[in-house]
Amino acid sequence: MELYKENQLKVYNSLTKSKEDFKTITDGYVGMYVCGPTVYSNAHLGNVRTFMFFDVVYRYLLHLGYKVRYVRNITDAGHLENDADEGEDKIARKARLEQIEPMEVVQRYTVDFHDVLKNYNFLPPSIEPTATGHIVEQIEMIKEIIEKGFAYEVNGSVYFDVHEYNKKENYGILSGRKVEDLLHNTRTLDGQSDKKNPQDFALWKKADEKHIMRWPSPWSDGFPGWHLECSVMSTKYLGESFDIHGGGMDLKFPHHECEIAQSKTCSGVKPVNYWMHTNMLSLNGQRMAKSTGNFILPNEILTGENTILPKAFSASVVRFFNMQANYRSILDFSGDALEASEKGHSKLMEAVNFLDKIEAGKTSTFDVQKWKKDCYAAMNDDFNTPMLIPQLFEAVKVVNQIKEHKASLTAVDLAEFKTTFNAFVFDVLGLMNENSQDNSEKINGVVELLIKLRKEARENKDWALSDQIRDELIALGIQLKDGKEGTSFIIN
Repeated sequence: MELYKENQLKVYNSLTKSKEDFKTITDGYVGMYVCGPTVYSNAHLGNVRTFMFFDVVYRYLLHLGYKVRYVRNITDAGHLENDADEGEDKIARKARLEQIEPMEVVQRYTVDFHDVLKNYNFLPPSIEPTATGHIVEQIEMIKEIIEKGFAYEVNGSVYFDVHEYNKKENYGILSGRKVEDLLHNTRTLDGQSDKKNPQDFALWKKADEKHIMRWPSPWSDGFPGWHLECSVMSTKYLGESFDIHGGGMDLKFPHHECEIAQSKTCSGVKPVNYWMHTNMLSLNGQRMAKSTGNFILPNEILTGENTILPKAFSASVVRFFNMQANYRSILDFSGDALEASEKGHSKLMEAVNFLDKIEAGKTSTFDVQKWKKDCYAAMNDDFNTPMLIPQLFEAVKVVNQIKEHKASLTAVDLAEFKTTFNAFVFDVLGLMNENSQDNSEKINGVVELLIKLRKEARENKDWALSDQIRDELIALGIQLKDGKEGTSFIIN
């Protein structure tokens, strides 16, 4: 039996603002769409936090036995500098400043994005479509929206009529905003805009003579609006209605609100059953953002080439750090936090490395089935990784007790324990055992040598050397345990 049939997953739905039982449209299948990057610059760690969380969602759904089609797009056109349909396309602007082709910008930062995700052990999505690869489909959707009376063309540009849509539907159903309040809080149009109302958003923009990225359409040579691409690509690959749509909290309005309006106008049905949004990563008490310069790049963490951290940290430690906070809460990034995560990660991997050395006992002193149930209960509670991690450290405690001959597991329990522990550490959380078994063996050999030298020092009554070896090992996080059968050690 597939695990999803035994586990009732609950998901916090941003649309209803409550946790709901997860029920797929088609039994055993999940359609999931996550808004990907706009590839005009390097993705910073705050961006990566969102993709990392949905990587865990993807991993857990696969672990439960679902067949998942995970679509994550690449925005390589149409994303203007602000949400008021004004300014320059971000990619075109970068190309103009560097005097290169826009697709050179796209290629450079798409490759960088993929390199980062590979370094951080992400599973690739099922489909990774691009905005420029779906211009024809976007034009067709605009035609349909115009035909249904919810869009208008002015001077070669096409805008979605929010007020007309709001007469029959609720523009603001996701964000909780009201059109009347939006109108009250918006500056009066200065007469230079083609929009009927400030809330209307672009489906197609006519390109001015300087605009590099442009395509022919029935209305003008221009480019699609940013919001349109996600409606088009999610519908094409997942259908008119699908299970999960994810992204950062900053996309809830206007991007996701606009997606709902566009998609529902065309299909007449609710496009997404579960909307999921991640919260921000902060640095120095402020939101991590490119616009303010308050950010760190993922690869700068791995190399240590930055002015924020005291040293380099591994990708797996950064993943572990991210998993210690609920995805809907703000997570503060700092060197101290990473160092604490590094210690915890090291303890976890030490336990993993010792698993294969454990021999089955005649009795079990630990309730493996209850522990396993608690692990699943944590993840079934809206992918609650902060609640899963204490369960993993409960397993670490058991491993250390077995190492000290203070606990045991029967063959059946030991097999279940190993399988479950490895599954959650590696398959679900996506952590990496960067301290390979070979390195672990070398470390063990060095410690054993020092234990031998300490024993010789004690036999020669050289207490100063004996204590020095013990104390310096403790300073390195290695604790010696003297017993009747000799001296063993634990790496903390």
